[in-house]
Amino acid sequence: MNANQDQLRAAADRLIAAAAAPKQCEPVRDILGDNDIPAAYAVQNLITDESLERGRVVVGHKIGLTSPAVQRQLGVDQPDSGVLFADMRVENGTTVPAGRLLQPKVEAEIAFILSADLVDDLSDDAVRAAAGVAVPAIEIVDSRIRDWSISIVDTVADNGSSALFVLGEPRIPAADIDFVSRTMQLTEDGATVSHGRGADCLGSPLIALAWLARTARDNGSPLRAGHIVLSGALGPMVPARAGSTYRAEINGIGSVAVSFG
Repeated sequence: MNANQDQLRAAADRLIAAAAAPKQCEPVRDILGDNDIPAAYAVQNLITDESLERGRVVVGHKIGLTSPAVQRQLGVDQPDSGVLFADMRVENGTTVPAGRLLQPKVEAEIAFILSADLVDDLSDDAVRAAAGVAVPAIEIVDSRIRDWSISIVDTVADNGSSALFVLGEPRIPAADIDFVSRTMQLTEDGATVSHGRGADCLGSPLIALAWLARTARDNGSPLRAGHIVLSGALGPMVPARAGSTYRAEINGIGSVAVSFG
């Protein structure tokens, strides 16, 4: 890590102020540099600590940038991760009020609710066993960085450009699913706007889960039983439009929907 403590604090304070306003801000790569990923995670940790001090509760983690299509959309070439807080959850089928978010986008993915910790044994068998249940999910991402002008450093520091998430129904035991072959269709007011399959998520959502387990452990916040894990987009993300409803169908797993006011 090349950034010093003053730079880490300055980057964190910029993002905290933007989220509180809420308003868009300039990229933090102008403070941290373009490629200092350890510094970006250090900033994310500072923001997480500040959130915990304000009483927010961690309920899980997310992995982002797992789909090649999404990486191309944002001009990055590797996954990232972030923390999920209880107040980020939106109930299935409800409406996100206008003005709550800055520049939201929607992506469909598979979530897991873990049945065991994922810390030391990250073998294929251990990961599948710990995956617990699979749930259809929509993640609503929202960058504090102006006009989504982000690098990998910006999105990592900004908690993986996270905002809200929605869990659908039903909940299927992960041990019973061939995740690679699952297909996803995301619609906006009934028209298809994104599609993909399990193989588009780092080869499999279970591979993504293993990557996240290693990353979260190494960053000092390991995955624990009961955590919600968003395993990454199965297809391109789309802008969230006011007045529209988004519905994701993942074959063999279920459906989930959210609207925007």
